[in-house]
Amino acid sequence: MDAFESLIAMLLRHEGYWVTPSYKVNLTKEEKVSIERPSSPRWEIDLLAYKPSTSDLLAIECKSYLDSTGVDFRDGEFRFPTRYKLFTDEKLWRVVRKRLSDQLLKSGTILPKTTIKLCLAIGKRAGKCDLKGMESHFAEQSWKLFQPEWIIKQLEKAAAQGYENDIAFVVAKLLQRTK
Repeated sequence: MDAFESLIAMLLRHEGYWVTPSYKVNLTKEEKVSIERPSSPRWEIDLLAYKPSTSDLLAIECKSYLDSTGVDFRDGEFRFPTRYKLFTDEKLWRVVRKRLSDQLLKSGTILPKTTIKLCLAIGKRAGKCDLKGMESHFAEQSWKLFQPEWIIKQLEKAAAQGYENDIAFVVAKLLQRTK
């Protein structure tokens, strides 16, 4: 798990989610053919976050892009769509979501009433990113967007809590003390 994924996982744990990193979805040969990726390895979702009190399961893709242009969404679509396959290929997400649900139900990890929501956590947006357009697109698709402002707010909340032995948590506490 990379550092940005670790940060998002910690913040979600503080929100009551049980988080699993790098979750492998075992697509069948037939499913791989149906999504035109017959030689694809197992599909990997950066983070799964499950909240037992609501039976919500978040399938989260993390894109920090902190030292690059950032996540760029314009004219109703992502620039560089191949970086956002689950968000740009409707059939792919439908197949992965179904297999993910079946896999988790079979293992007893989730209940049949569990809702699976696709999410994107971003560390930086491109300067020309159409924020309102991206938010609207995500709302239309019933997806969730964790933006830099949410991350900062959650870090501030975490820093106000008791000590936790987590690098991001410790850094948040140190930064709060310097304000």
